[in-house]
Amino acid sequence: MSRLVWDLPVRVMHWALALATAGAWLTQNLEGDWFRWHSWCGYAVLVLVLTRIAWGFVGTRHARFTAFVRGPRAALRYLRGLVRGDAPAHAGHNPLGAWMVVVLLALLLVQAVTGLFANDQIMNTGPLFGYVTGARSDALSRLHASLVNWILAAVLLHVLAVFAYLAGKRIDLITPMFTGRKSEAAVPPQEAIRGSRTWLALLIAALIAGALAWLVSRAPEATLSLF
Repeated sequence: MSRLVWDLPVRVMHWALALATAGAWLTQNLEGDWFRWHSWCGYAVLVLVLTRIAWGFVGTRHARFTAFVRGPRAALRYLRGLVRGDAPAHAGHNPLGAWMVVVLLALLLVQAVTGLFANDQIMNTGPLFGYVTGARSDALSRLHASLVNWILAAVLLHVLAVFAYLAGKRIDLITPMFTGRKSEAAVPPQEAIRGSRTWLALLIAALIAGALAWLVSRAPEATLSLF
């Protein structure tokens, strides 16, 4: 038997964000019409990250930041427990996993926002390039480029941690992110969730996407000068 822990919006956002991030990375340096796809992947990342942040305040129990984000001391205690082999079980994110969620969301948010104002020094510009000076766009472009390696490192660490749990502790963190369910032994009855409230997540995502579309449509025309 199993109990529901991860709601549908959390699961969909998790995998959609992985796909959108991978798409943005794969299309970042391709020539031709690929920049359009890079932009659309960036839009998707921004909408998904902002929706996930909002869901961290109004979502179901284990989606909320207050339910899983703990201070550095809690994370260190959990790490010591891992080393000793007596780390407590958590129905949702453990304290270390929680900080990985926060770091990844922060990195992806900055990456997506800077991309709106960036340029490639050739012919392509972000949709909000017209709002800033060329010098400011260049600075944001450098930040946008430098964050790629940090994001890749964070993603690699996240994946390695997931497989380390599977290999070392026989704890499967992958399947529940598809099904939303964990075994009864891992989830006390009072910590299970009853539903997903998907309609609310869809409403939040639609509002964020609409606001972004409006902002992009109102942006001044971009003029990239190389001289």
